[in-house]
Amino acid sequence: MSVRTTITSQFELVAQEQHRKLARLTDDLRLLDSGLDSLSFALIVARLEDALGFDPFDQNDDIKFPVTFGIS
Repeated sequence: MSVRTTITSQFELVAQEQHRKLARLTDDLRLLDSGLDSLSFALIVARLEDALGFDPFDQNDDIKFPVTFGIS
């Protein structure tokens, strides 16, 4: 499974579990407009860490937080 597929799957799964209406996941979708809340994002980050085997926020000191669903 590709990284993008894994991320997309987690967004969809968490939205379903949290009873959130998820916007269509496009590269230019602003995460604030995705329909998810802070708890949903925390769950996604924790699950992606487990699924991908690393914490992306633990890699370096120059963290750039994503603004959109796609790579910017």
